[in-house]
Amino acid sequence: MTNIDRAKEAVRDQVWRLLEREGAVPEGSYGKIPGFYGAEAAADRLAEMDVWKHARTIKANPDWAQLPVRIRALHDGKLLYMAVPRMASLQPFYLLDPETLELPVEQAAEKKGAAQVARRVGVEDMRPIDVVICGSVAVNRSGARIGKGAGYSDLEVALLTEAGLVTDETVIVAPVHQLQVVEDDIPETEHDFSVDLIVTPDEVIQCTTRRRPQGLVWNDLTAEKIAAIPVLAAQAIGRSAE
Repeated sequence: MTNIDRAKEAVRDQVWRLLEREGAVPEGSYGKIPGFYGAEAAADRLAEMDVWKHARTIKANPDWAQLPVRIRALHDGKLLYMAVPRMASLQPFYLLDPETLELPVEQAAEKKGAAQVARRVGVEDMRPIDVVICGSVAVNRSGARIGKGAGYSDLEVALLTEAGLVTDETVIVAPVHQLQVVEDDIPETEHDFSVDLIVTPDEVIQCTTRRRPQGLVWNDLTAEKIAAIPVLAAQAIGRSAE
């Protein structure tokens, strides 16, 4: 574990303990993307913004914390791409089209419902993304963020960036509890991206620094991580054949 990894883990630990101590999350949230109380209010606040109203395509993580945003996207008639948990498919995104859903929106937006009714797609079959919704454990006002440490959000955004689907026009949003907004610096590595907006139940924070990797940072990926994610394993084979 590097010094940056240890520093990130210290921030995660601090925020997870604070959220549980203050009763801002259900019991057992330590170690997860926090499904915070007030997530519905944060989704409502985001939906009031022009960036949301003008968006046609949304990409979101499958975490419980982002469920209200996913539901809102489908209710608002937006095309929703939801990451397959752990990117465990050569087509690592679910496509949820509100015009063709065979389940109620509230069920289709859940992981189990999406697995039942959504088509899996790869980047070659996706439309450009207007808004990315990313699960976070901690964020600061400059836009630096930390997930739970698995790195899937970074990989998803990197894949979409390489494919030209996440661009400078795409807005990256972190819906979080107010207690997840930290004042400290958050260490960043080459593969980390920043968020453009932080949306809490209480406020919207326009972030001051934009950080966007241009694609996958292969040097940061272990052989085990590549082997565990089919789309990366396929790309690695292609790279070795060049």
